[in-house]
Order: sequence, then structure tokens, then C-alpha cells
Amino acid sequence: MKDSTTDSELVHRAKAGDLASFEELVRHHERRVYTLALRVLRQQEDAEDVTQQTFLSALEHLPTFREDSSFSTWLLRIAAHAAFKIIRKRKGLPTVSLDAAIEPDPSGETIPHPEFIADWRQSPQELAHTHELRQLLDDALAKLDEKHRLVFLLRDVEGLSTKATAEALDLSEANVKVRLLRARLQLRELLTRTLGDPARAIAPHSATR
Repeated sequence: MKDSTTDSELVHRAKAGDLASFEELVRHHERRVYTLALRVLRQQEDAEDVTQQTFLSALEHLPTFREDSSFSTWLLRIAAHAAFKIIRKRKGLPTVSLDAAIEPDPSGETIPHPEFIADWRQSPQELAHTHELRQLLDDALAKLDEKHRLVFLLRDVEGLSTKATAEALDLSEANVKVRLLRARLQLRELLTRTLGDPARAIAPHSATR
């Protein structure tokens, strides 16, 4: 089977009973699903469990996959559901559907006001080439609320469009945009506390004048 075979072709073959085509889909997406799960759950064993559960569930429900979204979007939605089940189990909360797990807060989403504002000592382009930044980003991501972290990972790390992210998480596009903005602002502030130049810090009240 050629590497150029598209997901759509592989899905059609797998639906027809070609197990080798589904195994090819697993090879195409296994690393992506595992990386997402690891960044959400922060534990290798849990990430491995989510990866396994995701593909088992995908195989079980493949006949009902309507293909109105991409296979990768559908797969990431399953992975998100599996990850939320583990998160809720950790917190001693009852297991709920993915829709309920990521339902918007009834009080409404608000944009956080930054408490620490400062210019960074280096440009983002320069920082992107430093080994330390990757760990700083991972540490900062770990401090985000799960619902904001997952939107950021799907939208900014996985590169899904706003529409695809909304489809993956069963959210409105407007809600995705708000959660993404919250995540970006929170990450920016967390990273600024480490990377910002204190000599160029701006008091929060002065930044809003």
C-alpha cells in the first residue's frame, strides 16, 4: 500500500472490511493522538491508554463515521473524550459525555486581565530556537484549565482550523475563539513572568488607559 493513499480512501477500504487499511490509518495518526493525550494528561501511561482507547473506539464506530468532517478531526474528538474521562476520574467526578464535559460555563466566558505585563528580553522568533522554551511552554500549558488547554492544543499546536476545532469539541466557533484567546493570554502572562524584562514591566492599570 502506497504512502500517498489518502485517509478518505483508507477509510472507505476499512469500512469494507480491509483491516490493513485501518492499520495504515493507525500508523498515520498514532503519534499525533499520543502527543495530544500526553500534553493534556501529563502522564505517559494515561496517554498510552487514551491512544489505545481512541483507536479501539474508532474501529468499533467506523461504520457510523459519516465523513462530514475529516478522519483526523473525528479521531481527535474521540481522543478528547477519552482524555476527559480520565481527567474526571482523577478528580473523583462522574463520567459524562464529551458534550457535557466541555459545555461552556453557565456564567459565561470572560477574558482574563493580565496581572504582569512586560516586553520580552528576546523576540518570539529567537526564543523558538532555544531548547529551554519547549519545557517552559509545556510547564505553562500544564497550568491551564483542561478546556482551555485542549482548545489551544488543537487550534495552535495541531493546526486545526477554528471550524475543525469546534467540530472536534462540539463547541461553537465563537466559543472556540474565546477559549483560545483566554489560553493565549494566560500562556503569554505565564511565560512573561519568566521571559519578560522586569525593567520594562508595565503596571496592569496603566496598560488599560
